[in-house]
Amino acid sequence: MVQMTVEYNGGLRCTLTHGPSGAVISTDAPKDNHGKGESFSPTDLVSAALGACMLTIMGIYAKNHGLAIDGTTLQVTKGMVADPDRRIGKLTVVMTLPAGIPKERRAALENAAHTCPVNKSLRSDIEIPVQFNYPD
Repeated sequence: MVQMTVEYNGGLRCTLTHGPSGAVISTDAPKDNHGKGESFSPTDLVSAALGACMLTIMGIYAKNHGLAIDGTTLQVTKGMVADPDRRIGKLTVVMTLPAGIPKERRAALENAAHTCPVNKSLRSDIEIPVQFNYPD
């Protein structure tokens, strides 16, 4: 188990500390929800966590199968919905992989992305379209 500490600092801002490493990040409410938007919002962190998780699980697959995916980039665009409650409604993922990924390995890499723990932990009614771009 991993423990994190979250402290409310006022002004709709929080400081998050990762117990094992001591790494610290801050959050701020987004501009469209009473904040200043000067840092990641909590829902931004969920979105970024999805992207990082997808790439991490793909990295594990790649390492175990002798593939190089270093330099892969990913963009996540978060869409919020407000009815009946404010929540994440859509996370659009666009990923660009480096050249040289064999065509016969691509489906397994894509499956790794789709089965990452963050993706599997999100509500089933969140739309998560994923586009994989291969330069060759």
